[in-house]
Amino acid sequence: MFKRISRYWWCQILGWTAYSVVNLFFAYSFAGSFGSYFLVNLLVIMFFGMVATHLLRSIIKRLNWFQYSFESQMLLFFALTVSSGVIIYVGNTIAGNLYRYSWQQRALTDQTTLTFLLPIFLITSIWWLIYFVWHYIERSRNSQVDKLKLESTVKELELKTIKSQLNPHFIFNALNSIRALVDENPQRARTAITELSNILRSSMQVEKAETVNLENELDIVKDYLALENIRFEERLRVQYDIDPETLELPIPPMMLQTLVENAIKHGISRTVSGGTVIIGSHVRDTHHEITIENTGQIGGAATTGHGFGLQSTRQRLSLLYGNKASFNIYNKNEETVEAIVLMPLF
Repeated sequence: MFKRISRYWWCQILGWTAYSVVNLFFAYSFAGSFGSYFLVNLLVIMFFGMVATHLLRSIIKRLNWFQYSFESQMLLFFALTVSSGVIIYVGNTIAGNLYRYSWQQRALTDQTTLTFLLPIFLITSIWWLIYFVWHYIERSRNSQVDKLKLESTVKELELKTIKSQLNPHFIFNALNSIRALVDENPQRARTAITELSNILRSSMQVEKAETVNLENELDIVKDYLALENIRFEERLRVQYDIDPETLELPIPPMMLQTLVENAIKHGISRTVSGGTVIIGSHVRDTHHEITIENTGQIGGAATTGHGFGLQSTRQRLSLLYGNKASFNIYNKNEETVEAIVLMPLF
């Protein structure tokens, strides 16, 4: 039964009960006892206190008071304090006359009116202050939760948008590679199609994931490099410098493949004699460091961070890790370009 009572009514009951207990305590402390008249009068005040505050609360809820300006809410606060105090006073006076002796009965206005109203106004002001502050905190908390949910939704949509752009971007480049092999070497073209099928199957499995472990990403990269090796043959050399402890660490899906693709497209393919791609993965202090080193030199939008692949890498790192992650690409020396990705371990 108690579970059906709302939090609001629990606060009402406990709050007015606490008011009565405090009054009884002081009455007993100063007078040594209290009569039935005092107790009944206290119960009447409790009753009309609940009636007044609940009635006025229902009215202001319909008026959407929380949409008012601060100045309007302050005026509303004073109006509610006075109104609920007057309701309690009038209710207590009228109902009290029903059980008072004729010589004890009071008029609505007499010399004791102000003496009775002041403490009632104090109690109602406390009630409404708690009510306003409670809702202010509640709205602030809900607003913060809604903001976090919105940010999470926006981040998810942006990640999905980037991934939906990455796959067609990669497929277009892969199909161009296969097209170059169709007339020259049909057998190798068929092998290339098989490699592409493996890559697409792997990429579809991680499409809904925000991160995948490095080992799964490396499998995609190896299939991609096998495909590119058919086209470049001895012009493409690949080396791996992978710390086994990093294989289970999470990274954004297709990120490593995108960086390797960028290294081949803008580095190896532009060098007549080809070159080497070195893929590294290590733990540096509190970060997971991934390095892509390739033969070539930075030049043009695609290799200075304004190409699609590099922009998508920056965006996804920012969305997933904020300023805790970083991505840089630069000329390591006169023959080599290095891309470094740092992601937090925690």
